[in-house]
Amino acid sequence: MLAEAPSTERRALALRTRLLAAVLGPLLAAAILIGVVGATLIADVVRRTNDRVLGGALGAIAETVQVERGEVTLDLPAAAFGMLENTERDNVYYRVAVGSDLLTGYADLPAPDPATLAVDVPRYRFARYRNQQIRIAEVRRSLPRIDKPVIVQIAETLDNRGALTRRLMLALLIGECVLVGAAALLLRPALGWSLRPLARLRGAVEARDERARPDFSPLDTGPLPSELRPLAGAFDRLLAQLDTATVGVRRFTADASHQMRTPLSVLKVQVALARRGSDAERREALDEIADAVARLERLVTQLLALARAEEAGVSAPLEAVDLREVAAAVITRRINQAIEAGVDLTLDVENSEADEAGDLPYIVSGHRTLIFEILSNLIDNGIRYNHVDRRVGGTVSVRLVATAADTTIIVADDGPGIAPSHRATVFDRFVRLGGVDSPEGSGLGLAIVRSAAARLNATIAFADVDHGTTLILRFPRSSAAVDRNR
Repeated sequence: MLAEAPSTERRALALRTRLLAAVLGPLLAAAILIGVVGATLIADVVRRTNDRVLGGALGAIAETVQVERGEVTLDLPAAAFGMLENTERDNVYYRVAVGSDLLTGYADLPAPDPATLAVDVPRYRFARYRNQQIRIAEVRRSLPRIDKPVIVQIAETLDNRGALTRRLMLALLIGECVLVGAAALLLRPALGWSLRPLARLRGAVEARDERARPDFSPLDTGPLPSELRPLAGAFDRLLAQLDTATVGVRRFTADASHQMRTPLSVLKVQVALARRGSDAERREALDEIADAVARLERLVTQLLALARAEEAGVSAPLEAVDLREVAAAVITRRINQAIEAGVDLTLDVENSEADEAGDLPYIVSGHRTLIFEILSNLIDNGIRYNHVDRRVGGTVSVRLVATAADTTIIVADDGPGIAPSHRATVFDRFVRLGGVDSPEGSGLGLAIVRSAAARLNATIAFADVDHGTTLILRFPRSSAAVDRNR
């Protein structure tokens, strides 16, 4: 039993999942940033708030320091210590010293260097005391008739500060979790609402599968967001291209079935005559069969050329085409037909200033096959319709002209010409002018010319002449190839 080959196609994440991750990712990053900034602000606010209370207690004690009879006295206010009472029961320490002499308080409380303290300006610092972190507020006082500086210190442990910081941080964390969680819960229905136009677009596409016949009309999706309108427009353009291709196939099939019915009927009748007729009748039937086969071959060739000229979709890359080479190749192909019809077939290439300067004025950007088809049909028409009245002789001339504005191919013949009133219709499919004595044809030649010229960004038009027919195929100079090495 053969094992299934592993799939090489990577499974992509659902669009809803990608959008959810794209929204929640930055939201989580923002929450972390807010948490870091919030923690910094909380620590700063807690420090400043408690320092203000600690500074108030320091000021209350410092104000009671007086000089009486040349000695420093102190009356510790109970309110100063009451200000520092809290639920965490932090320990409170104080120290009042005159120089290095302790006046009252805890002698081992870390003492400052008096020289670093400004007079009557409180200072705060952290320190380590009795295996605990403490916050010290200290101030230097200068008293009259006292030579030594008076240092007043008060300190407290940090349990209350830590507890308050933790409560605020927990509140911040809970708030961020609630915010992110609520955003995650609300994002799913929000994304569902946002993706509803995409679901509507998908439904409009899937609805086409339920129809018996292909429907290439534009999608009916209702109003779409600006992000989805280019997608819907691209899909509508694809449908239009498919519709054009399908119409072309249907038209080719209809044209082929309609136009091939007559030669096939002739073949069927002539084959029946050949089966039961005499030798002379058989030879005549075989000649008719040969003529019908030739007409059928020409018709199929013309239909295929028209289909190629009207081919929709992405065109092949343009190439540098030498009009002189193509014209010579077409004339070589049609020369025997001209000789049999008694028509002179000539090629005239005008010399131009650009040609003398060494440029290549007859090189254009296009498709050699299409240009070959255009010239071949124009020359074929010129030969076939040159002398409808069966006059001997006639001329079909091909002339190349290059100017600063464009490069043209002029095909002229000595035929009866086409009336101006009919020139707009002769480029339509299966349009043939003339009576019953006119040469055999399918009416597709000029239709092929017009379709192929449109694909080459060229124009085909009649020239106003006194006699005969002159057609001008014009290539804009912007389409000329300028690189001689191409």
